[in-house]
Amino acid sequence: MKVKELMTPDPIAVGPELSLKDVAAILSEHGISGLPVVGREREVLGVVSEADILVKERGPDPRHGGLLGWLLEGGRADREKLSARTAGEAMTSPAITIDAGKHVSQAARLMTEKGIKRLPVVDRTGALVGIVTRSDLVRVFARPDDEIAREIREDVVTRTLWIEEPGLDIRVERGEVTLSGELERKSDVDLLARFTARVPGVISVRSALRWRWDDRDAVVRSDPHVPIAPRG
Repeated sequence: MKVKELMTPDPIAVGPELSLKDVAAILSEHGISGLPVVGREREVLGVVSEADILVKERGPDPRHGGLLGWLLEGGRADREKLSARTAGEAMTSPAITIDAGKHVSQAARLMTEKGIKRLPVVDRTGALVGIVTRSDLVRVFARPDDEIAREIREDVVTRTLWIEEPGLDIRVERGEVTLSGELERKSDVDLLARFTARVPGVISVRSALRWRWDDRDAVVRSDPHVPIAPRG
């Protein structure tokens, strides 16, 4: 599944000049925790979130001043947010974004590695086209077994691997996939199991697939004088 199939299209975004009061009002009104900040061409400049506003709400720690206070308040970044008046001054930049054509597993990896809750989605020009959140990923992970089976057959088997095998059987039960039947090549057996495991909602993959030809044994020798090491 691609990010464009999961994202919320045309998300709410704000310009860098919008006041933090107005940003807070939008977050509260729509029940969201963050907003992309965009330029004139819808390019993503950064993200302003509840956390950025909370830095402003918290204010400086009156117990500390000077260098000690600067260190305890998080350094230059927090000091700039404390004095911020607009979305552009308070936002976290540069924003971490993802291309609409990427696989959702890459979105999950980015969110996990970067510790973020949302990703602005951009097109090939870098313009904002959507947003994907952690809750979106959880929702697709919990989808029904028949939807998972359909994606494996249509996206993995047909569009990605170009496999045409009427005897191929795909069964999904509570996210656990069983592949059975017979394919032409051993490499397709290996790839099918690997790509199936990446489908959102798949818990495990059990492959009972057979193959008619082990194409791993087909070695093309460009130099007949170079010996080939025996397999095993």
